[in-house]
Amino acid sequence: MQEYILKVDPAQNGMRLDMFLADFFQKQKTGLSRTSIQSMIRGGQVVLADEAVPKPHSKVKSGEEFKVVIKDKMADKALDAESIPLEVVYEDDDLAVINKQAGLVVHPAPGNREHTLVNGLLYRFGKLSDVNPERPGIVHRLDKETSGLLVVAKNNFTHLALAKQFADHSIKRTYIALVKGKVEFDEDVVEVPIARHPVKRESMAVSFHKEARFAKTRYRTIKRTDKFSYLELEPFTGRTHQLRVHCAFLGHPILGDTKYGKQNPFKRLALHAKSLGFIHPRTGKLMEFTSIAPEEFSEVIKNYP
Repeated sequence: MQEYILKVDPAQNGMRLDMFLADFFQKQKTGLSRTSIQSMIRGGQVVLADEAVPKPHSKVKSGEEFKVVIKDKMADKALDAESIPLEVVYEDDDLAVINKQAGLVVHPAPGNREHTLVNGLLYRFGKLSDVNPERPGIVHRLDKETSGLLVVAKNNFTHLALAKQFADHSIKRTYIALVKGKVEFDEDVVEVPIARHPVKRESMAVSFHKEARFAKTRYRTIKRTDKFSYLELEPFTGRTHQLRVHCAFLGHPILGDTKYGKQNPFKRLALHAKSLGFIHPRTGKLMEFTSIAPEEFSEVIKNYP
């Protein structure tokens, strides 16, 4: 829990309370949105003269002093910190880049609140962003069986700034994948919408229903054999299971994908987040990271010259 004492300057006289607070917290780079501030006000977390001020639109007066109490939203969620091996590629006070191993779930879910990347992050770093207290630090995710690079936010300012880059599709991401069969083209763009599967609700599917969302993926063929192709994939959008669905739509499901392809001997989902690039929210500098292909990928490739 954190407490702030804010005094109204003469130039701020007559401002709405939520705007007064938003201006302060924006300068502090805490990552609190105006909506969050309004919720705090209605929740009694903003006090004037020992009384809560319940209305965001209340006008502030010069010389008034407000006490603002920011609760630690993660404290009530009882997520345990666990010692889980993590490969930290980079870290600073605002963020960390993790090279996630295949088989590790990214965040807790109902009935599964242990042994996830988040549990390991809490053990390693302690404090993470709590924009979503159920998923502290998690700005984006990788499927359980997908390995590779993932950026984690240590505070809300960083979380919201990175989330905006993802929403604007300005994050640079490339994946590598082994897919079934011989892909025909050297490169192409798949641009078909995706929606929840009408029957298998845990799966996604190409769909032209009005609720389907635009999805776009570029692929480049690195190598072909009669049995498999080695692709570099670049998602322009970030739909759930997008790369897996688009590869299956092409008729070349990713090896090891039991959800969108048939059984094959590859021991895991052959999808790896190879590179990640973004603008650092604090410094404004471009940060770029690369991860080498997993050993099991290399073993398959070298056996088929």
